[in-house]
Amino acid sequence: MTVLTIEELADQLQAGQAIAGLDLGTKTIGIAMSDIGRRLASPRQVIKRIKFGKDADALIAFAAREKVAAFVIGLPVNMDGSSGPRVQATRAFVRAMSEKTDIPFVYWDERLSTVAAERQLIAMDVSRAKRAERIDSAAASFILQGALDRLSGIARAQAVGPDS
Repeated sequence: MTVLTIEELADQLQAGQAIAGLDLGTKTIGIAMSDIGRRLASPRQVIKRIKFGKDADALIAFAAREKVAAFVIGLPVNMDGSSGPRVQATRAFVRAMSEKTDIPFVYWDERLSTVAAERQLIAMDVSRAKRAERIDSAAASFILQGALDRLSGIARAQAVGPDS
């Protein structure tokens, strides 16, 4: 397993490969999945965190089922850009995953992703109880959509070329 930048991932991905988004919480892991054209992120299930080994096995099983080419994981930096305990926990999780899988990870700044996901669910008139169930996968979808949009921008820039 390696950690890549979004630009490095863009260079490595092949046509038809889908990627997954992860929102790593203390109690759950929200998951989202891209389509094979990597245009749209869709929320998927939430994994209830038990302990690392079981969490990792659940993610790896999901990745195998869905043919995941890479994980985009939200990096919960503070609003001022500094790293706190949640950033350290996320990086430790990714390091531990490196012993379990060769699937690359990309860190993605997730500032305000949960807020945006909550607003989206409210706009869709989702009840408070249902929002609590769906917020983590909705946040993962928001994280993944940002990465997909960036990948699309990279592809457009490469198609135009540096001399244009």
